Amino acid sequence: MATALVNGKVLVDDGLREGLAVLVDGNRIAAVLRDDDARVRDADLQDLRGGTLLPGFIDAQVNGGGGVLFNNAPTVGAIETIARAHRRFGTTGLLPTLISDDVEVMHAAIAAVREAIARGVPGVLGIHLEGPYLAAARKGTHDAGKFRVPDAAEIELATSLGDGVTLLTLAPEQVPADSIRALAERGAIVAAGHTAASYEQVRTGLDAGVRGFTHLYNAMTPLQGREPGAVGAALEDRDSWCGIIVDGVHVHPASLRVALAAKSRGKLFLVTDAMPPVGADSPDYVLYGETITARDGVVRNAAGALAGSALDMASAVRNAVTMLGLPLEEAARMASLYPAQFLGLDGTRGRIAPGYHADLVLLDDDLDVATTWIAGQPL
Repeated sequence: MATALVNGKVLVDDGLREGLAVLVDGNRIAAVLRDDDARVRDADLQDLRGGTLLPGFIDAQVNGGGGVLFNNAPTVGAIETIARAHRRFGTTGLLPTLISDDVEVMHAAIAAVREAIARGVPGVLGIHLEGPYLAAARKGTHDAGKFRVPDAAEIELATSLGDGVTLLTLAPEQVPADSIRALAERGAIVAAGHTAASYEQVRTGLDAGVRGFTHLYNAMTPLQGREPGAVGAALEDRDSWCGIIVDGVHVHPASLRVALAAKSRGKLFLVTDAMPPVGADSPDYVLYGETITARDGVVRNAAGALAGSALDMASAVRNAVTMLGLPLEEAARMASLYPAQFLGLDGTRGRIAPGYHADLVLLDDDLDVATTWIAGQPL
């Protein structure tokens, strides 16, 4: 029997609407219809108790969660733990993210994600390789000793996942344009990040196949009057997407509002850059052999560099409403539809519409997560 989700506000393409029912049959949305439709009466009713039903959140940058860092445990079990931890906060789709590491760790991580997808681990959409083809001058918390330029074998490795999305962050000035082009032609979504590139170098990367920017403003050359830098190139370019971390720490809210004004609607999306403390009891984790502690929601290494975040997607959505002044509908799209578009998944994810995956999140009046569904299965 199909399930009808009723008595809530539903985010559809033209905004939040009351008086609708979402009919879920198996792992898909069968219909969105008036709640007095006969098909609703024939279904198993689930009362949303006046909550707000949104498309499930999609996070393209998840380094860890539930006490686990993907680099330290590139296994299917670790992926399951990370995905389960983030699901509590409305994330129904994510890319486990490997920061710069040795080639053997890359092999293991890609193999683990491939196996997780084959086993149907809930929420796993692919992999994000954040490095190791980055710039030492903008390394952030990455280990510059791992940085290198990809040869043909590494290009083949980086694009070897098969099923699922591969997102690859690189510094365009460190990677030849032909190599960027080869990565894109082999199916990788290429983003610029941890880059010391000039505006002109970023433009060369965009022309070669760069489609987005990783954590806009962070670990990239800033916008200045006579040198637009990577930030200027990102804000000017109409076709590229930018991930943003809305935690009040990584980027000042005013700078994010500038980005919202500059970019076309739909080209900014929320990411967490989450580390193991999300969904865990302990604020501590180990990165490159160093113990790091999240303090008051801020994660820094001993050198003072931001080391990811302790942000979850539900908090990112709330922050987009309270810090940036966005309507909930737009904040929710920045966590669902827009990342789905960036990842090429918007034909099946990111909307509440017939035929789409029944990946959903229910928020209460405080915008806290009450329930999530992945493939029609509630948590």
